[in-house]
Amino acid sequence: MAVQMLYQSDLGKTPLEKVFADFRPLEYLQENRVGLLATREADVVAELDQAFAYAKTLVDGTLEHLEEIDGLIRHQAEHWRLERMPPVDRNILRLAVYEFLYETDVPKLVILDEAIELAKAFGSEQSSRFVNGVLDGILKSRTFPGSLT
Repeated sequence: MAVQMLYQSDLGKTPLEKVFADFRPLEYLQENRVGLLATREADVVAELDQAFAYAKTLVDGTLEHLEEIDGLIRHQAEHWRLERMPPVDRNILRLAVYEFLYETDVPKLVILDEAIELAKAFGSEQSSRFVNGVLDGILKSRTFPGSLT
């Protein structure tokens, strides 16, 4: 959800309030066949609401720290201008770097793996390798708060 909201905000220059208001978590769930842990309908709705709230937190944080995040990506992706990167890849990278920096309870290798899976699901054939290379380089270039594994 967070990647799709970042993508919409980035590509369409849509105000964040509108992105959040227009996003339909239930439709997202149906379109992407995301597995939820709950089985009862009321529990599914509660879990979906919780996931949407967390996605909004990630999007808010990513955009709040966008200058710092983009600086790290630019530094690592020497021969790529951020503006020329495919929008899906760019926003997966942004989200992952935000999580490296500010989501200290999530192990960095879990963030890396999830970013690669997102790139495989939503990007081009080369996206997962590109995202892996950039994020691996960023991880090796500095120390981030939280654990690696």
